[in-house]
Amino acid sequence: MKNLSSPHKENDDFFETSSKSTEEDKILDLTLRPKKWDEFIGQEKIKRNIQIILEAAKKRGDPSFEHILFYGNSGLGKTSLAYLIAKEVNSNIKTITGTSVQKTGDLAAILTNLNEGDVLFCDEVHRLNKQIEEFLYPALEDFHLNLILGTGPMARTMDLKLPHFTFIAATTRVALLSSPLRNRFGAIFQLDFYSEEDIKEIIKRSSNLLNIKIDNEAINIIAKCSRFTPRVANRLLKRIRDFAQVEGKGIIDKEITLKSLDFLEIDEFGLEAGDRRILETIIKKFNGGPVGLQALSSASSEEEDAILDIYEPYLMKLGFIERTPRGRIATKNAYKHLGIKYNSSQDTLL
Repeated sequence: MKNLSSPHKENDDFFETSSKSTEEDKILDLTLRPKKWDEFIGQEKIKRNIQIILEAAKKRGDPSFEHILFYGNSGLGKTSLAYLIAKEVNSNIKTITGTSVQKTGDLAAILTNLNEGDVLFCDEVHRLNKQIEEFLYPALEDFHLNLILGTGPMARTMDLKLPHFTFIAATTRVALLSSPLRNRFGAIFQLDFYSEEDIKEIIKRSSNLLNIKIDNEAINIIAKCSRFTPRVANRLLKRIRDFAQVEGKGIIDKEITLKSLDFLEIDEFGLEAGDRRILETIIKKFNGGPVGLQALSSASSEEEDAILDIYEPYLMKLGFIERTPRGRIATKNAYKHLGIKYNSSQDTLL
């Protein structure tokens, strides 16, 4: 077997395989996306709440239902839930992102092309600019669109009636949404990290869909390294599958899983190089903290948004960092994990 620890010529086959993965990943993500409610594993309370909303709307004969906001970390299933909702009510779904709608004319074109009962899904809704938000309010409340045609003395307003539609939005930064926009949603749901058992079930389902042979020991290891996030679990499964095909016998077992994770620099807690860099920066450059977000971003060369959205939630979930009014502090568990002697003076700050 080739040595996985050395990224030189002997691993060209693996990198050649990985270079094809970007486009393939998009196809595989669609393949792995749940098509029915019973295929969506986890988030049981949220699923039940949504089903009640949909059933009640059906009984009332409403063409649309409550506007819904999902928030939580990336990769927890917000988009999948939006697509499941649209399928449940036999509606078309149209997708936009907060950054893709830059002008009111863009939003007007989208809204006027909706049909009765359609679902409009907006990802990264916190990135909508304020002008677009205000333009959206009457559309969400009264299904009307107020257009201003022309400029100066020749300007006139036009009130367009829109079809009844449902607006579903997703965000990783709910605190950045303005209060008026949040208040337009009839139902707001927070998606939390998944349990390890749910992640195992997701891995089993994904491996079956992708025709991957995997044993239970490998499933357990991947689940522990998944950051309690389905998207991460599926990503690891696909990468380890690549290793198994190139460096092994096409079967994912304990040995190939551990070697793959070691090569990918992912430890037993699922921490990657970026996570460890954040912890080491707090400990070594700021004596364990406290440290503010801007200072941590500059010292670690990580974007502030990446720290807030990707690294910090999981590190807090593991109990490796804590947030205090003065900033972020590395805990005793973080020192222990990195093999660094603990600074006992931090006890007064925790």
